[in-house]
Amino acid sequence: MHHLRCISPVDNSVYLERALAGEAEIRVALDRAAASQKAWRLTPLVERIAIVHRAVEFFTERKHRLAEELCWMMGRPIRFAPGEIDGFAERATAMANLAEEALVDIHLPIKPGFSRFIRREPLGVSLVIAPWNYPYLTAVNALVPSLLAGNAVILKHSAQTPLCAERMVEAFREAGLPYGVFQYLHLNHSNTQRLACAEEIQHIAFTGSVDAGANIERIVAGRFIQLGLELGGKDPAYVREDADLELAVEAVVDGAFFNSGQSCCGIERAYVQENLFDEFVERAVALVDDYQLGRPDDPQTTLGPLVNAEAADKVRTQIDEAVAQGAQPHLHSSKFSMDRRGTQYMAPQLLTGVRQKMRVMRDESFGPVLGVQKVHDDGEALELMNNSPFGLTAAIFSQDEETALAIGDHLRVGTVFLNRCDYLDPELAWSGVKQSGRGCTLSRVGFEQLTRPKSFHFKVGG
Repeated sequence: MHHLRCISPVDNSVYLERALAGEAEIRVALDRAAASQKAWRLTPLVERIAIVHRAVEFFTERKHRLAEELCWMMGRPIRFAPGEIDGFAERATAMANLAEEALVDIHLPIKPGFSRFIRREPLGVSLVIAPWNYPYLTAVNALVPSLLAGNAVILKHSAQTPLCAERMVEAFREAGLPYGVFQYLHLNHSNTQRLACAEEIQHIAFTGSVDAGANIERIVAGRFIQLGLELGGKDPAYVREDADLELAVEAVVDGAFFNSGQSCCGIERAYVQENLFDEFVERAVALVDDYQLGRPDDPQTTLGPLVNAEAADKVRTQIDEAVAQGAQPHLHSSKFSMDRRGTQYMAPQLLTGVRQKMRVMRDESFGPVLGVQKVHDDGEALELMNNSPFGLTAAIFSQDEETALAIGDHLRVGTVFLNRCDYLDPELAWSGVKQSGRGCTLSRVGFEQLTRPKSFHFKVGG
């Protein structure tokens, strides 16, 4: 029997192994999901909401255990890992609170002799394919709203974070979710594709790379099912000359280096108006220089490893190329004692003298590096921010809300931030444009992706 092995980025040890599901297990899961969904869709919404709230309680009771597992599976520093459990609870609770209003029938204005309304029906079975970098936060975006909408869910989690799938299913079963409504499968690549093509699957939520997302689109082409894709990012920040500089530096640095830069909506490039540029760089370098690179199970560590050595060396190569092309590095790796080429422990870097043609300013880095470029005015900043194949989020730092709104109207992204970044408000729609994907999760709007409208047009009386 084939197995997956989770290699911990802490010390390259085998953290856990799991048997991979085969065709028989896939068929059982599909049959179970389809059968259980028929009853689940008829369960009153108030009961579905109550189960979600209970599941959140069970989940958060295990916060410290879950945080430790997270640390060892994907390298999140233990001082920050509990925050992801809190984030899961926040988003799940917010979607449960929105569900009743979002899923209620839409009644049209009275028309004599007719009864007219639109009902939102569940799609059937959702397949959620989740990544390792924020394993609970990325999964919750789709799975909880899908369950609330009356769908069954099969969760395929990353081989790097298989326990996350198991823990979420455990919490919902303890909360009283009927057996079969929410399941997980540990799968290899070919069986994941086979599952995505199954007739029972009527919705897929995928978070991952652009290439993998394009492949998902190809294999389900012609099935006409709902498909949500959250893919790459190269998110920019723009610091205007009227910005609160201290706030801007702290937010941009945190947005760039939290989780070792392994965030699809993290800040990967910053544009700073020339009057603030030198001071911004000086302050940002001083702040990053205080980071403590180390084992993530050490409570003093503020910058953990990347997921593996290959990922770290990819980022190092981008930095080396940029320096060879004239970029200036501002941080000395010698200060970060665990930094070693060929390992997953990587020192952070901030670069100036960067240009848009450099890969570090064009391609997704997904690591602890930030390119900072000087701009003269709003027009130049806007042009550079939009000059990307990605469009997930963009952040503006300014005290002029009206101007920020005008700039935001011209940004080709899914979310525009003012004076903050790298955050998902569950009451706002989460979406991307261009190669950052398509579809929407979270907010009331997100429920539209998980249901189909069904119109009722009754002629009544006489």
